[in-house]
Amino acid sequence: MVKSTEHLYVVRDEHILNGEPIIKGTRTSVRAIVETWRMGIAPEEILKGLPHLRLAQVFDALSYYSDHQDEINAYIERNRIPDDLIDPLVRGL
Repeated sequence: MVKSTEHLYVVRDEHILNGEPIIKGTRTSVRAIVETWRMGIAPEEILKGLPHLRLAQVFDALSYYSDHQDEINAYIERNRIPDDLIDPLVRGL
C-alpha cells in the first residue's frame, strides 16, 4: 500500500524497501538521492545518474531530508557497508 507524505513526490510503499521513503512511481529512495548529494553532486548532476527522475523530484527528496534528517540518516547508517567488507582496491579509490 502506497502512503503519501507531506511532500508531493515522496511516498512510502511497504512493498518497496520496507516502507523507506521513495520517489513516487519509482524504487528510488530519498536516501540514495541524499547520499549522492552529500558526496558533493549538485541536484542537476544527480539527474545524470538517475535519468528517470525530474529535477523537481530531486529537490523534493532533499526537502524531505531537510524535514526528516534523523530518519534518513538512520537509513543511511543502516545501509552502510562496513569498511572491513569493502575490497581494499575499492576503498583506495
